[in-house]
Amino acid sequence: MTQGRSIRLFLVDGTPHGLLTAEIMNWTGHVLTGPRGKLSELVQRPECGRTGVYFLVGPDAENSVRPQVYIGESDDVGKRLKQHNRTEDQGGKDFWEKVCLITSKDQNLTKAHVKVLESLLIQQAQRVGRCTLINGTRHDYIGLPEADQADMAFFLEQIRTVLPVLGFEFLRDSSRPPSKDVVAGHTPVSSPDEASPRFRMALPKNGITAYGQEMDGEFFVLEGSQAREAWVGPTPHGYQRLFEQLVEEGVLVPDGNGPMRFSRDYAFSSPSAAAAMVVGRTANGRKEWQREDTGQAYGEWQEQLVAEAAEVTPEDP
Repeated sequence: MTQGRSIRLFLVDGTPHGLLTAEIMNWTGHVLTGPRGKLSELVQRPECGRTGVYFLVGPDAENSVRPQVYIGESDDVGKRLKQHNRTEDQGGKDFWEKVCLITSKDQNLTKAHVKVLESLLIQQAQRVGRCTLINGTRHDYIGLPEADQADMAFFLEQIRTVLPVLGFEFLRDSSRPPSKDVVAGHTPVSSPDEASPRFRMALPKNGITAYGQEMDGEFFVLEGSQAREAWVGPTPHGYQRLFEQLVEEGVLVPDGNGPMRFSRDYAFSSPSAAAAMVVGRTANGRKEWQREDTGQAYGEWQEQLVAEAAEVTPEDP
């Protein structure tokens, strides 16, 4: 099983929507985040005078599914944030509503370190595709010694771990962890501790069959699964934009003269979101997805897990 992690959160002003710091045990990184309305307080923090990387995050008016994100670096983050707070015609950025900056508690991050880290973060955000990235082209920095490059790769993984805890999902990978299978192979992918049973849903009259699996709290539609060639829902829905986004990004690709096909495993927040992408309309994934081996609906399987867990009596110390 995956090893647990301890993350320490601190509400600086005692409110859930103010400034917040986060640290991971045995990691030298330090995270500070807050809304743009608290920028005057945030730039007074000592972290803002250090070398680090930062994210500006805001909504995308043309895409309600994904946020807009700008990734930057500076040896004086506070000064750079003041520049970004200017209006667009003064060289600033208007889109962002939240800011998150990452510095080092031991202050050992140098300008060279954060340039490499910024490049890695932009590369990760582009690969994952969960945001509209405001940055231009990414620069490759290879001047760091091998040991320092390894340190920055580790630093990146810690950032990817802590950001979703703070509500920032744009670096979270949407592909399934290793040990994958091929849909047509019907081969189990992992132990029960790592993933759920495989689920299947079908639209026989449309010649569509899809496979899914729950892992780490997300529902993955597996590579090779089929989906409707277009959104057919009777009324506009937020899922329609997600469907169109998957087509634009090549996650859903034409599969001959019939249905679309998932070109890779893709993670959804719920089985219903996953089912909607398969059938091209809103759907109750708790009923539509059924265990491949027993035919049990996803909702029934989940209820069974909860009932079995409730029957387990903890051992006396």
